[in-house]
Amino acid sequence: MKVSRTVVPAGEFKTHCLRLLDRVQKTGDTIIVTKRGRPVAKVVRVDDARRVSLRGTVHVHGDIVGPILGGWEPDA
Repeated sequence: MKVSRTVVPAGEFKTHCLRLLDRVQKTGDTIIVTKRGRPVAKVVRVDDARRVSLRGTVHVHGDIVGPILGGWEPDA
């Protein structure tokens, strides 16, 4: 799948922001926003992939809040 890339000056992006965001969402195009000809931002579509829960995958072994070494003395 070929995704097109468009370069848009910041002033034009400001004027047409909502329309450009709709285009990115619908087509997956990437928009590079420039300021004085230099790229400053990239607008890309967010993947719709659902986040995977890590609940139940972490197992605690031992004391996780106590010190891991013997006592220590602060520098005087």
